Amino acid sequence: MKENNRAGIWLMIGATFVFAMQDGISRHLGGVYNVWMVVMIRYWFFAAFVLWITRRNGGLQKALRPARPYLQIFRGALLALEICVTVLSFTLLGLVESHAVFACYPLLVAAFSGPVLGEAVGWRRWAAIGVGFFGILVILKPGFGVFAPEAIVPLVGALMFALYGLLTRLAAKTDSTQTSFFWTGIIGAIVMTLIGAWFWEPMSRPDWAWMALLCVTGVLGHWLLIKCYEFAEASIVQPFAYLQLVFVSIVGVTLFGEAIRANVVLGAAIVVAAGIFTLLHSRRVA
Repeated sequence: MKENNRAGIWLMIGATFVFAMQDGISRHLGGVYNVWMVVMIRYWFFAAFVLWITRRNGGLQKALRPARPYLQIFRGALLALEICVTVLSFTLLGLVESHAVFACYPLLVAAFSGPVLGEAVGWRRWAAIGVGFFGILVILKPGFGVFAPEAIVPLVGALMFALYGLLTRLAAKTDSTQTSFFWTGIIGAIVMTLIGAWFWEPMSRPDWAWMALLCVTGVLGHWLLIKCYEFAEASIVQPFAYLQLVFVSIVGVTLFGEAIRANVVLGAAIVVAAGIFTLLHSRRVA
């Protein structure tokens, strides 16, 4: 497909908006029902979508034979558990603070790309990583609850997502994007069913409607992301992914009555600036 950076940017903005809506719905459902069940049902729909799109593109036979099956299984399970951790953080800290902390994951990817992928991490990226983590400390206010368990949850989620991203890049060396996408959905559904089936609880009719919308937004967001990368390079559109923090803050404030504290705004700005610098520097080096 012909490169079209403007279309790619708009698709990324659309994806971040949809994912913000998805996080708002997850916060509502995760606050009423257990997180395991909510994520399990979401994965059932996602796995069905993955199976359909893989068969539609004629890649099912190839997808069933990945070059590194154990790597694909691990990264699929890791993402499913990371989503559980992140949704839990929404219910404990709220959308705004969770996403402000989670925004550090590109910095974690940069930090761990050396030991995991064998990439060189220069002093400029290490400096940006240090600045980003200073931003995290500003958000968490050292000495005022930084060691509380709920403050650590989104950071654990960011660590898991960063590792998932690195493993995805590692898998991309031998498997196609379609193969990795297939295993992400199928393994995630299997893992969450094995866990979530033990935590089933009745759901009200209005919340089933919200659950259906959660499933649709999950699929739509991933579809927009796939189309986005078909039109433009990741290095061009990735900085616009930070708009999810803006959209999710609007959702948190308007629908859930969350407050945006000054230290969260300042810390998030530092983290995002460090993350964008890291992305742009990586692109320059490449």
